[in-house]
Amino acid sequence: MCSVLNPDDLQRIFTILDKNSDGLVSLEELNCVLERIGMQFRVQELESTVGKTSLNWDEFLFFYESLCKRTEMVGEAAEAEEEDDGLVKAFKVFDLNGDGFISSHELQNVLTRLGFWDEKSGKDCRSMICEYDTNCDGVIDFEEFKNMMLGTNS
Repeated sequence: MCSVLNPDDLQRIFTILDKNSDGLVSLEELNCVLERIGMQFRVQELESTVGKTSLNWDEFLFFYESLCKRTEMVGEAAEAEEEDDGLVKAFKVFDLNGDGFISSHELQNVLTRLGFWDEKSGKDCRSMICEYDTNCDGVIDFEEFKNMMLGTNS
């Protein structure tokens, strides 16, 4: 059950929408409520989605659950997009020449500017690149950078 409304609240909403008490809510009535909460549908869209012109209690619950899942998916997609936007910006910090790849030279340059690189340590940025360079081309592309930053290695 979607966490926004509990079953008792849904039952009250259904009863209010069922103006003639026939146990059915018309799609026109349902659409009016959806428009008030900012969900824009045409009645024809709703009808093609649910396959009928009115909903009984069980169909109303199913429709509500479907809307909840759709809203959750949209929210998750937006979060993923925001995450990707942040990663794209971070990637561009390291991709100094803008070619879509981070070379060992670019990595060392940025780490030095940020104060995270000590040339005396004897470490080489090439070995750091190799650890996440899944296609073995000697540079880090965005997907490899993303996997590195998210701690995944696919």
